[in-house]
Amino acid sequence: MAKRILVVDDDELVLAALVELFSPKGWEVITAPGGPQALEKFEKNRFDLIIIDIIMPGMDGYQLCQKVRTMEEYAEIPIVMLTAKSIEEDQKRGLETGANLFLPKPISPQRLLDLIEATLKRGSEVKSQKSE
Repeated sequence: MAKRILVVDDDELVLAALVELFSPKGWEVITAPGGPQALEKFEKNRFDLIIIDIIMPGMDGYQLCQKVRTMEEYAEIPIVMLTAKSIEEDQKRGLETGANLFLPKPISPQRLLDLIEATLKRGSEVKSQKSE
């Protein structure tokens, strides 16, 4: 079964680039331009990984991450913050709000693919251990 990834970013070019990067891996990529739209996607889909930008209008990535972590079915799902905000304070806050990984932009496409693949694999291992 294909892994389903939700990418939340208000930059349409970033969304398109990540769809192009991830789709050849066989991953199903669903996008949302902001937090409120992402929350709607959770009602209709089940995701294996979530990628969130921090700087977005209305609801920022920190707020979205906190909301996702309050959803029982997403308590253990990996969340990656992929953002232009890269100072240590931003990273600390991202991890405190529930992100598993904090990646500063720009990042090489191959490095991003490797990290996402490893994160998805770890997420699958956690799920299979819980079901045993």
